[in-house]
Amino acid sequence: MNLLPYELCTDVPPDATDVFAAALDEVASGDTESTGGAPSLSQELPLTVRHRRGNSALYSSQSFLETGTSWETVLVAWTGEIINYEDRIAAQLAAATARAGNHVAPVVNEFKLTEAEHDKAKSLLEDAAAKNGSTIVPVFLYGGEQGRWRAYAEQVLWPLLHYILGEPSDGMEEKKWWLDYVKFNEAFADKICEIYKPGDIIWVHDYHLLLLPQILRQRLPKAYICTFLHAPFPSSEYFRYLTKRRELLEGMLGSNMIGFQAYSYSRHFISACTRVLGFESTSSSVDAFGARVAIDVFPIGIDAGRVQRDMDTDAVRENMVAIRDLYPGKKIIVGRDRLDSVRGVIQKLHAFEMFCQMYPEMVEHVVLIQVTSPAYAHSAKIEKKVNEIIAHINGTYGMLHFTPVQHYPQQIARDEYFALLRVADLALITSVRDGMNTTSLEYVVCQRDSHGPVILSEFSGTAGMLTDAIMVNPWDSVGVAKAIHACLVMKPERKAELESKLYKHVTTHTIQAWVSQFLSGLVLTLASYDHSHMTPVLDRPLMHTKYRSASRRLFMFDYDGTLAPIVKEPSAAIPQQKVLHALERLAADPCNQVWIISGRDQAFLEQHLGHIHRLGLSAEHGCFMRPIGSDTWLNLTETFDMSWQKDVIDIFQYYTERTQGAFIERKRAAVTWHYRRADPEYGAFQARECQNHLENTVTPKYDVEVMAGKANLEVRPRFVNKGEIAKRLVVDYVVGAGATPATPDFILCMGDDSTDEDMFRALRKIDELDQDRTFTVTIGPSSKMTTAIWHLIDSAEVVKSVGELVGLGDVATEIGSSVVYETRVH
Repeated sequence: MNLLPYELCTDVPPDATDVFAAALDEVASGDTESTGGAPSLSQELPLTVRHRRGNSALYSSQSFLETGTSWETVLVAWTGEIINYEDRIAAQLAAATARAGNHVAPVVNEFKLTEAEHDKAKSLLEDAAAKNGSTIVPVFLYGGEQGRWRAYAEQVLWPLLHYILGEPSDGMEEKKWWLDYVKFNEAFADKICEIYKPGDIIWVHDYHLLLLPQILRQRLPKAYICTFLHAPFPSSEYFRYLTKRRELLEGMLGSNMIGFQAYSYSRHFISACTRVLGFESTSSSVDAFGARVAIDVFPIGIDAGRVQRDMDTDAVRENMVAIRDLYPGKKIIVGRDRLDSVRGVIQKLHAFEMFCQMYPEMVEHVVLIQVTSPAYAHSAKIEKKVNEIIAHINGTYGMLHFTPVQHYPQQIARDEYFALLRVADLALITSVRDGMNTTSLEYVVCQRDSHGPVILSEFSGTAGMLTDAIMVNPWDSVGVAKAIHACLVMKPERKAELESKLYKHVTTHTIQAWVSQFLSGLVLTLASYDHSHMTPVLDRPLMHTKYRSASRRLFMFDYDGTLAPIVKEPSAAIPQQKVLHALERLAADPCNQVWIISGRDQAFLEQHLGHIHRLGLSAEHGCFMRPIGSDTWLNLTETFDMSWQKDVIDIFQYYTERTQGAFIERKRAAVTWHYRRADPEYGAFQARECQNHLENTVTPKYDVEVMAGKANLEVRPRFVNKGEIAKRLVVDYVVGAGATPATPDFILCMGDDSTDEDMFRALRKIDELDQDRTFTVTIGPSSKMTTAIWHLIDSAEVVKSVGELVGLGDVATEIGSSVVYETRVH
């Protein structure tokens, strides 16, 4: 949670009004020279604490954890901007200056508490929380203008998550915001690490803290971390516009589990991880940094019990009477929205104007009461447009005794808010994009007796929950106008039927149920991973001990994904110098036999690895071999009928023409269809279709098999595979010229692909091998299904492990895969 449920503020001194009046006089006269644009107002002020408005569902979830469960809960959150009277006066001065036509920049003081004030503020916040049974750890952030800590989240992330692209710029301001965003997340990590105990669950909320999970994962590798994004997650086509897209995705993937409001948001996130990061995924998980991150959907609810209590008070009933007296005999349509571009206030007003135009006989009998609260990033353009539309509607359809649209651009008291929801005949919610709209849920609870229907935008995150609401497209003014009319003339029985279904859903899918469901999902995720096949990380000390005590050592390495990272362009996966150095040192030892067993063709292996003395090469998954100490390649398939290749190439060509980015690689003994450069989802779909086609038409006729690799399909002779090569190398192992074959007393076999599983299986079936001295290592997450005994995360760890065997220390610096956040302004 990024904000405490309490805010710090300073009391306004008695003479503040006089000072402000004097300042306004200066603005009006244009005389701001003497004060530099704003008067000096500094003096020591007393601090107070008050409850923060908004985020009611989120704060209710925290309250339930503390009071309704057995979890010991600590809330780590930012204090938010500390409100002092100077800030308020400066803001009012800025507005007054703009109205007066003077372009004088208001003075922004660097706000910072003294050490004594800091201690007092911390004590005040903790005492306020303790009175409500809460334990909090406030995060204080100083330096410059206080709003800087929100800037990247609110000015960059929030718009894009809601499908709004910013204006083109040189990016310098955004880089400064990014620096603050990193520091903001690191400040939270510092506080969490101070209080963390093994076994704790860390629950991270929303887009202000997307880097936090990975920062914590680096500091607390074994921590249980879950993240919930309350905002929407956009299509990967939108998300990729972010310059820091990789860092943000990698930050989130430090979690054990990530939750979203709706299935479409989780699907977009998984797609972004696949397209931007190239990570493998399923419909419910992403494999990242050697771990499987669970992805699930948890639609949030509200504290229905609290709403029922809050709506049923004398103050609410008094306000209900007052509202009805103001609009006697009128059908009341209610809307409450933040005044920003995604809440659809402009679309709502256009639709209401269309309603007035289409149903003039109803105009005098309907009133729209629209309450708006200011957005974080104030938009004068939206505010002006809203006021213009309201003025036009009221000017066209209003009368001396009646105004169709009543606009209240302010925060209203909770008693007034619930009274409005109870007296309303219809709730109109036309968000063009949002997460979970709690107003709609609170309206349903408040209408348990009146049965007022809900018109809900199909683009709202709540649409998936309230399936019995009247769904509309907010961009379709005519459609929304018709829906308004249909709801206002709906028969009471139909309204009662809809309200009954909605009420049952809202009161059962509460915030309490959401908390329980989310934490149960995390516990089940952790339990399933703990009890499933989890391959342990390679025990390097054990491997070193067995290596040093052996005299007949055999090494077998896959190439792509093992010695070199997977890249989109296969020709770009050339070995780095330190990889070559490690292989040269390993092969130089006469006690070692080192082989590269790859799906690559002879030409590639010869070009990039052929110069290493005493290095054995096997190409095309074992179809060709260049023995150690020889320059001649052996063709193990020369007696095999290759006429099948034409049929395979024809089928591959058919799918290549229909899959943009796909291409065919024809080898001497195999044919491979690559789709790594294609759209990931469509490429995988086409690969499944292609594989079915091949298995139905080619494999029944020829002795070949179809292998599904990483973003490729390969057809090859059935009798030749990496497992057969591994078995052959063990059986024919010879130490020195003229020596007789002897069983290796140390084997290290590494690979990342399904074809490498053939090697792992073959080695396990050789009875003569000492399995305690046979190290089969798969490259990938520990949750990966494999027959290997050990695992390493990536190719960087492979090279590091091999380098340590031959005394090279850390040779993986050029290939490193650790997540590093840019914290310099370029």
